[in-house]
Amino acid sequence: MSPLLYLSPVDRVSWPYWALGCCLMMFISIVHADEAFLSLEQAVELAQAGNPGISEIKARAEALAAIPSQEGALPDPTLNFDTLNVPTNSFSLRKEDMTMMDVGVSQMIPFPGKLALKEQAAEQEALAAADSVDVALLRLVRDVKQTWWRLFYYDRAINVITESEQFFQQLIDMAQSRYKVGQGQQQDVMLAQLELSKLKDEKLELIGMRHSNSIQLNTLLSRSADTLVILPSQAEIKTPILVVSELQGQAMEHSPLFEQHRKMLSAAKTRIEIAEKDFYPDLTLGAGYAVRQNTPSGESRSDFASVKLSINLPIYAEQKQAKAVDQRNSELLQEQYSLQDEHNKVHGEIAANTAQYLHAKERLALFEHEIIPQAQQAVSSLMAGYPVGKADFSNVLRTQLSLFQYQSQYWKSLVETQQILAELSNLIGKELTHD
Repeated sequence: MSPLLYLSPVDRVSWPYWALGCCLMMFISIVHADEAFLSLEQAVELAQAGNPGISEIKARAEALAAIPSQEGALPDPTLNFDTLNVPTNSFSLRKEDMTMMDVGVSQMIPFPGKLALKEQAAEQEALAAADSVDVALLRLVRDVKQTWWRLFYYDRAINVITESEQFFQQLIDMAQSRYKVGQGQQQDVMLAQLELSKLKDEKLELIGMRHSNSIQLNTLLSRSADTLVILPSQAEIKTPILVVSELQGQAMEHSPLFEQHRKMLSAAKTRIEIAEKDFYPDLTLGAGYAVRQNTPSGESRSDFASVKLSINLPIYAEQKQAKAVDQRNSELLQEQYSLQDEHNKVHGEIAANTAQYLHAKERLALFEHEIIPQAQQAVSSLMAGYPVGKADFSNVLRTQLSLFQYQSQYWKSLVETQQILAELSNLIGKELTHD
């Protein structure tokens, strides 16, 4: 089957119906001359450019990207102004020798290696957040593609029913003509009319489902819900050969989901090192200068200078630092289990989707090369014999109904292959192309 245009056996054999469908599409294009056809590529581009969910995740990633430099910076120094040893009986700054005005500055210095580790952990978490943007973009593209292809199917199914309605109208006219000349039965006309009514009901249901999916697509594209969605009459059909083991390997290599988990795992390991560093004390260095007033008699007093060194004492390590290490170890296990669980899920989904793809592809080939041509030949033969009384009306009716069902199933299988490829592209982290 050609990988480019969707010109199917339905179109090749039923060329009068196909021509009518082309005329219908031309009519739509004239009526909606100001409306552009929405191709699959255009839909994906619109979604990537304007989806607010992606913008939200990007903003979060940008916020996290600003954290590492903050984590790696020293705490702000402290500047202090003090009035020391002021006598309360006079509040004089000159009477007592130890009364002074003090100004000082102090800086807390974390134990060597702490800041570097905090910055490293924050960088890994920021990179993981950047990967989450890619994960969200892949899922958005998948959703857009699957919704677009669902609309494509509804268009083809509605076209098939339109062809069916015209055939049954033709069959009704033929049955009425035979009934008028006494060669047919009135029940033939009634049966054909009943089937025509059922087709109209099915068409209305498809139109309603198409409308609902148009709203879903417009939502993904950040457009007004009532924006008219007109799809082109042609679409690129991809039919690559898939091997499960190769797809699973590509997922491990290209999927941003696994990259995100690996970076979060690395960040969790770094957090353990930070917790272990907390067993060691931090230092605080300070310096001050104290100014004293002259004595009441005018004699000068010497100013004082001071240097300070202090450390925190982790004397509650068993209740605090040790528990923090336990917490970080549990968080590491959580990330390891999460990565393994995601690995199992993705590999299983790849295998399941590949099996569904191969099944849909086989059905597609069966409809194209065997079922639909055979049904077309049967309908042609019965239609040739019915006007001259060599074919039973019920056989004509049943065979034609089967043909239209096969045509609809053909389009369903074709669209299913493309939707599965969209899901597989999301799982492995890159676009699947032709072999």
